[in-house]
Amino acid sequence: MKLLAVCIGAVRPTPGRKAAKTGIFKEPVDHPVLVDSEGLAGDRIVDRKHHGGPDQAVYLEGSIDLDWWKTELDMELPFGTFGENLVVGGLDNRQVAVGDRFEIGEILLEVTSARMPCATFSARMDDRMFVKRYTRAARPGAYARVIREGSIRAGDHVQHIPFGGERITMPELMRTNGMTLEGAELARYLAAPIHHKLRAFLTR
Repeated sequence: MKLLAVCIGAVRPTPGRKAAKTGIFKEPVDHPVLVDSEGLAGDRIVDRKHHGGPDQAVYLEGSIDLDWWKTELDMELPFGTFGENLVVGGLDNRQVAVGDRFEIGEILLEVTSARMPCATFSARMDDRMFVKRYTRAARPGAYARVIREGSIRAGDHVQHIPFGGERITMPELMRTNGMTLEGAELARYLAAPIHHKLRAFLTR
């Protein structure tokens, strides 16, 4: 696999929402970017309550899913349109699971959670129904924590290392979002390196 794009964003107004700001508008860069435990250097995150942090430091999208969306929406989707930091060539989001690791250039990432669409995403796409469309498609991108810091750039080799335990895929995480889990299903989730907020929710 190959890293097709590294994208960072500046703070911009949120379309249709007075005084609201967002960092969802991301654009690819052609120079090396340092990645540490908080994410990509130069990438601005506005809503720290719901975005960013060590367990949600980097957002990945697979090129297979972005190509699917191009056909679904009948429009071009320049890298960064979905607010993603990294675009991985040949990756299908539906095959990614919690605990999967991605070695890219100098860095090592570990998947913690699925991307859940929000009103800001709908505003970015200029489609009030986009949250429902993205959820119904069940092809969410993945958030990851940084296990090993370093520098990356577009063109770097990507190695996908599957999680060794029971797999909880991104579509499954989306389907069970907000649900109370019990028994073997709960144990399976807690045995995986899930996002700390999801772990707290499931054990509340």
